[in-house]
Amino acid sequence: MAPEHYFSATPDSALKLRKVTVELAGHPYEVTTANAVFSPDHIDTGTQVLLANTPTPPPGGNFLDLGCGWGPIALHLALSSPHASVWAVDVNERALELVRMNAAALGLTNVKAVLPADVPADVMFRSIWSNPPIRVGKSELHALLRAWLPRLETDADAWLVVQRNLGSDSLHRWLEGDLPAEYTVARTATSKGFRVLQVKRREPEPGAVA
Repeated sequence: MAPEHYFSATPDSALKLRKVTVELAGHPYEVTTANAVFSPDHIDTGTQVLLANTPTPPPGGNFLDLGCGWGPIALHLALSSPHASVWAVDVNERALELVRMNAAALGLTNVKAVLPADVPADVMFRSIWSNPPIRVGKSELHALLRAWLPRLETDADAWLVVQRNLGSDSLHRWLEGDLPAEYTVARTATSKGFRVLQVKRREPEPGAVA
């Protein structure tokens, strides 16, 4: 049997739930994870680096956790900004169900765990956070970022974490070359072999060509 990947849409393996205690928004919480999702035993190192090296999210607006897994980023955002609407997006149905379970257990009513196609086309984001699924391959990763980064509001930021030996620097260069002129890309942190990249969308300058 071929190995089951965390980016499988509908995992075939029998569901095996587990409880783990993790730190979210500066406090310990017990959450539920399961097999056939990304990093079921703990918050993975990349996500830890992202959460430790990014500013406090805005107090409100639409936020996106792109490739949410069982939900550590989405839950952190929802706890930090209770007046925001946090969209947790993944292709893995099991992961989305875990996000819903965890949000309900923590009393969070501002988390929407949905498939990518279920995010309304007119929703723009005040902030995008992602530990993107590098292992899906470069072409799929680029298509993913091309689909979602243009949905940043003006003067809004996206925060990405990528392992250095899995191509963070080449992704940085690709983003700078591929995104329109109103976007800037900066490396804001390096820790434990990971880079944190900030993508900011600004108001286009008059007469600028996208």
